[in-house]
Amino acid sequence: MTKKNFEQSMQQLEQIVMEMEKGDLPLEKALKKFEEGMSLAKFCSEKLDETEQKITLLMQTPDGNAQTAPFPNAASAADPAVDNTEEGRDQDGF
Repeated sequence: MTKKNFEQSMQQLEQIVMEMEKGDLPLEKALKKFEEGMSLAKFCSEKLDETEQKITLLMQTPDGNAQTAPFPNAASAADPAVDNTEEGRDQDGF
């Protein structure tokens, strides 16, 4: 059995959702797809939680506090009216 990864699982989940949204699956097959989808959703959720924990650990300051900073989005990065410098952020990094 091959090891699942997040991206493949999300693709499978999207495929299941599309199949189920069509509404033409027999009841037994729809139930099987639903169970498979729930398993994939749980796997993806767990992977996201693990990733968040790893990022939090990587972002810790030497004194053990979590360092947070917003991701610049395309709109604010391109907008000169948005101050993305350290001076433009409040105490929480926003």
